[in-house]
Amino acid sequence: MKFAAFVLWQLSLFAFGEEYIVDPGPQYKATKGEVWPKPNSQVKHDTYFIVRPQLFRFKANDSSGCFVLREALIRYSNIINDHYGIIAENLETVDHEFHKKTWLADKNYLGSLSSLDITFSEPCNDKEYPKLNMDEKYQLNITKEAAVLKAATIWGILRGLETFSQLLYIGNEQLSLRINTTSIVDYPRFTHRGLLLDTSRHFIPVRKILTTLDAMAYNKFNVFHWHIVDDQSFPYVSVKYPELSDKGAYYRKQIYSVDEVQQIIHYARLRGIRVMPEFDTPGHTRSWGVAHPEILTACEGNFTGKLGPIDPSKEIVYDFLEGLFEEIHETFPEEYVHLGGDEVGFECWKSNSNITKFMAKNNIFDYFSLESYYVQKVINMVEKLGSKSVVWEEVFSNGVKLPSDTIVHVWLNSSTVSEVISSGKPALLSACWYLDDLDMGGDWQKYYSCEPNNFARNGTQRKLLLGGEACMWAEAVNEHNVISRVWPRASATAEKLWSNENITTVDEATLRLEEHACRMNRRRIEAQPPNGPGFCLGRGEF
Repeated sequence: MKFAAFVLWQLSLFAFGEEYIVDPGPQYKATKGEVWPKPNSQVKHDTYFIVRPQLFRFKANDSSGCFVLREALIRYSNIINDHYGIIAENLETVDHEFHKKTWLADKNYLGSLSSLDITFSEPCNDKEYPKLNMDEKYQLNITKEAAVLKAATIWGILRGLETFSQLLYIGNEQLSLRINTTSIVDYPRFTHRGLLLDTSRHFIPVRKILTTLDAMAYNKFNVFHWHIVDDQSFPYVSVKYPELSDKGAYYRKQIYSVDEVQQIIHYARLRGIRVMPEFDTPGHTRSWGVAHPEILTACEGNFTGKLGPIDPSKEIVYDFLEGLFEEIHETFPEEYVHLGGDEVGFECWKSNSNITKFMAKNNIFDYFSLESYYVQKVINMVEKLGSKSVVWEEVFSNGVKLPSDTIVHVWLNSSTVSEVISSGKPALLSACWYLDDLDMGGDWQKYYSCEPNNFARNGTQRKLLLGGEACMWAEAVNEHNVISRVWPRASATAEKLWSNENITTVDEATLRLEEHACRMNRRRIEAQPPNGPGFCLGRGEF
């Protein structure tokens, strides 16, 4: 070996002996080949295989030519191949034969792993979309005899492929890609594991939404809650009411066209992610009124000249909404639509003389009841079209009579979850996972400390707690910082919703999250550092 090459090799060992090293000491060294979110059951051994990316193959028992599987295998083959670039840089400077002898002398070395066998029992229907209560369980066994991934459904296979990709790590000598012998039985604790992204306060381009969906798949999230419109802008292009985006979007190019919406839905489906749209009413609708001021409340008295929430006293409002929600039902394959219902200010309603007359005529004695009248009509309308509803917690707290399958989304006070599920209604939790609530440094620990089941008293109530969502509202984020603000902070929520309830040790999670943040960086997700000083091993291509 040439002296210069030897020096470079020694320096590489010194600098990159671990995947991620954080000053000041070894207590913060990242793990190697650990999985995020942590599997429910895993037995890992010291014995290991070397994986040669250019020779490795996935072998599936799929006779139907499942498109979702085919696309997944291409993605994960590319992820594995990306490791090779890091290894190849070091291979140029070392004595190959010397290291082959070193591996052969290692009692834990089992040789090369050339393939992963993939089997699933239920047919893969290329028209099927992810849904609530889909089966995501999988088994993954890497043994001396074989490497096998099994699941009942394609959705379980997707989760297992992600886990397999995370088990791979670069050896300390920086010349090999390794995977330890491992046995995993894994499944999610909650069926709804979501990320809300607001695309109204700042427009988020499609490419950033697709990057978000990639990162969601890397964290085993399965619901993209698309808060697509709000007071500030209406970027959704409606076929029936194109004037809504023509006049209500920030700018003529800051819109989501029909084709782009379908692109996002398709991209999400290939990753086992539901796209649940939110069209929040009767409040948060100022942008709707730019094109259709007649559907909003005309304020009077001290508020004359201003427009308030949607006017619940006008029949034309419900005709308009029926047309819009019919289109939404046809556009989004998702069975649930989020109807919002939060933060409805009553001042404008109180000032409007027509609303006052309407309330007297219909024996509506307070404005909570007026809101209830409106929300119930919209829920009935949506259910008649074939969709189910999700509403924010104020709708429940204000006493609206909800259908039994309407989901209540808790965002103000986590304890409201107990009230919702005690009443027999299904619930989602977000109150403790607001990502726009930013603290100094790595603040993921506060999200990691939130345990959903603390608000459920028994097994019956736990069944009604469907899961939750991390929420990124966009007042202070745009396309330039949204990815780094969300990740890896949302990863904490992902693990609380997937992993076993007894996975609570922050110190252990800290080390795995260091590795996972670097893993996402290598996959071109601009995740911010989760903890303190350090660096990621990579080629700097993201």
